[in-house]
Amino acid sequence: MRRILTTLMILLVVIVAGLSALVLLVNPNDFRDYLVRQVESRSGYQLKLDGPLRWHVWPQLSILSGRMTLTEPGASAPLVKADNMRLDVALLPLLSHQLQVNQVMLKGAVIELTPKTEAVKNSKAPVAPRENTLPQAPEDRGWSFDIAKLQVADSVLVFQHEGDEQITVRDIKMQMEQDNHYLANVDFSGRVNRDQRDLNLSFSAKVNAGDYPHALSATLSQINWQLQGADLPPLGIGGQGSLQVEWQEDQKRISFSQLQLTANDSSLGGEGSVQLGDKPQWTLNLHSDKLNLDNLLSQSNPSANSSVNQQGQSQPRQQRPVIADSANLPDYSGLRGFSAAVQLKANQILWRGMNFADVDVQADNQFGLLNVSGLQGKLDGGTLSLPGSLDARGETPKSSFQPKLENIQIGTLLKAFDYPINLTGKLSLDGEFSGDKIDADNFRRSWQGKAKLSLLDSRAEGLNFQQLVQQAVERSTNVKAKENLDSATRLDEFSSDLTLNNGQMSFNDIVGKSSLMTMDGKGSLDLVKEEGDMLFNVRVLDGWQGESKLVDMLKETAIPLRVYGKWTELNYSLQVDQVLRKQLQTKARDRLKAWADKNQDSQSGKDLKKFLDKL
Repeated sequence: MRRILTTLMILLVVIVAGLSALVLLVNPNDFRDYLVRQVESRSGYQLKLDGPLRWHVWPQLSILSGRMTLTEPGASAPLVKADNMRLDVALLPLLSHQLQVNQVMLKGAVIELTPKTEAVKNSKAPVAPRENTLPQAPEDRGWSFDIAKLQVADSVLVFQHEGDEQITVRDIKMQMEQDNHYLANVDFSGRVNRDQRDLNLSFSAKVNAGDYPHALSATLSQINWQLQGADLPPLGIGGQGSLQVEWQEDQKRISFSQLQLTANDSSLGGEGSVQLGDKPQWTLNLHSDKLNLDNLLSQSNPSANSSVNQQGQSQPRQQRPVIADSANLPDYSGLRGFSAAVQLKANQILWRGMNFADVDVQADNQFGLLNVSGLQGKLDGGTLSLPGSLDARGETPKSSFQPKLENIQIGTLLKAFDYPINLTGKLSLDGEFSGDKIDADNFRRSWQGKAKLSLLDSRAEGLNFQQLVQQAVERSTNVKAKENLDSATRLDEFSSDLTLNNGQMSFNDIVGKSSLMTMDGKGSLDLVKEEGDMLFNVRVLDGWQGESKLVDMLKETAIPLRVYGKWTELNYSLQVDQVLRKQLQTKARDRLKAWADKNQDSQSGKDLKKFLDKL
């Protein structure tokens, strides 16, 4: 045992002595010029090291530097700045005058991917043929240079595309290990703060840099993200995901595939690409099992909200501050900066409490001209289609949509947009509407359009037209009606022509019928003030007690019924007395005219005929 301990002590002394001798005999500053030359020859970057280099021997043999910068050729600012850099080197290659860097560690680094850090190419320089620019097997020239690991801690990444807003990623921690075939494993975490929002992101990736910078591919897994802050749900949005990404330098194109992403209780998959440039070009082909927009867009659930003080809008929540530079930008001006072709298929979409199924969206944007060529789906057993366009190329956006609904429950739509109208039925609508901004409040205030609509099996709670007419008749005559305790107006069919003009919705050529009554009429609704004025001519066909000539007359007589006032406090007026009086006068006149015609040769008949002609 003593011999073993003695042997170990001797080995330890030899190692310590060897390291001490190496530190004393080899000056790390001898590597300064070599490092600068090798970085420039292999990448074109200009490495600058401030202050002396020094050894660090425990727990890893390393070279420490002070402040360092890395600059692309012709750039006006460094691409990388760091307060400290550590180079972990291999011991044995140093004995044969080779520098093998096993790991580079940057602490407190600032990485800027902005226009001022981009390389400036000489327009007169010849175009080099395409070749692999990664370090190749070194020739026998005394020194070699190789990096297997990179570690970044407590650092910042600044990204800005020319003309766009700057994005900053803070608290970066990254660990990368690369093999001889330029296959790397990367672990990354960071935080983005922008517009009072925080995005925490972490992922693991397998990167293939064998053809960099011409191509770069990566498989990202274990993606975890959490977005919190202003204009978002109280608990934020978060989830997991994975995808494959590829970069093509010649086309300046990023593409992704096998996307699997979750966001709260929503999911999204698919593939896509973007070709970068002054105006990026996007192509997206996405699919989803479920998209819960109520959880992603921070809109309150209408079914749980009995208040209507914010009609058609989400409840008040923390809002993002208005950025001074963008305060005067036209609405949807962001669409001008790119083109896109988007296709989305979703099995289920939840929005404003409505449950859409089998949604299929096809849309394209041409630098501010958004064309929704197809938007189809199912809702409550019915179908809907909502193609349209948005032109955001001018100072004021112009929107136009051609909705087509078939057998959609109208009660679901009224409830979703907080209209206090208690009406149910299967709605069918075919029309065209135009306006400026695309939201519920602007639709009710400033849009225009026309449509034909129909309702099947409708039920309007609060007023029973048949009951109102029969009760008024009972008060004016001795006719009795059957007892009816229903407080709703029921119609088997209802149709009308609809016109919308800046909040005023007009109804013309109203026709409705059921087994108990028929009606026609016209009227208008004020969507902003939530009041209306409707005039109906109602014929009650059934529900009378007994049979008489007066009952027969009532079945053929249209009673004017006016419904007006606030939607929540409707008023009505009936003109039963006037109608019955006019009807009796007409009957009496017809009988007197018939008697006068029969006795036209007598003086009494002639006198009666003259009297009737004067009426």
